[in-house]
Amino acid sequence: MVKQERAARTRETLIRSAAEVFDREGFSASSLSQISSLAGVSNGALHFHFENKAALADAVEAEALDRLRVVTGVGPPVGAGRVQFLVDATQGLAGALRRDVVLRAGFALSGGPVRPVRTGLREHWRSWVEEAVERAEEEGELRPEAAAQDVVTAVVAATVGFEVLGVRDAQWLSAAAVGRFWRLLLPTLVPEDALHGVRVEEARPS
Repeated sequence: MVKQERAARTRETLIRSAAEVFDREGFSASSLSQISSLAGVSNGALHFHFENKAALADAVEAEALDRLRVVTGVGPPVGAGRVQFLVDATQGLAGALRRDVVLRAGFALSGGPVRPVRTGLREHWRSWVEEAVERAEEEGELRPEAAAQDVVTAVVAATVGFEVLGVRDAQWLSAAAVGRFWRLLLPTLVPEDALHGVRVEEARPS
């Protein structure tokens, strides 16, 4: 049991270290020796857990998808509407991308051109936004002229754009940047009398 726990900790350390190196250097420029050195393990120990760099990248993506599911798996607060839930989730995603190098590296790997897509983090996010917007429409929270697919397009394009731009400039992932986007979009999305009830600031601490 102790040996298994030690192996699990080593694997977690390697995934975290790989994410940090991929985040800093990019997948192509990263090396296994950089990752093993950062993790404080030998190359032999790394190869015991992962056959090659691609296998490590797959593991980072898989772990990132689990963390994204935590962001999207939280239900709306009691009494909160679906639009508020959508705003909170976009702020939650931006905050998680700022703080969590595994999630950030996983998104970059998932959208990178040098490897086949394994987990589709951006696709998972798009599907979640689609479902959230559809629920908001069903519950009468959208303006009649606000087509659900148009809303999905705007939200997904903006949030993925924040994610990509935030790789080099974290200000794109700030609560203020996401809030500005919502202040611009909300008047076209929800009835005027509902605007005052939607909070655009980040719901959780930075």
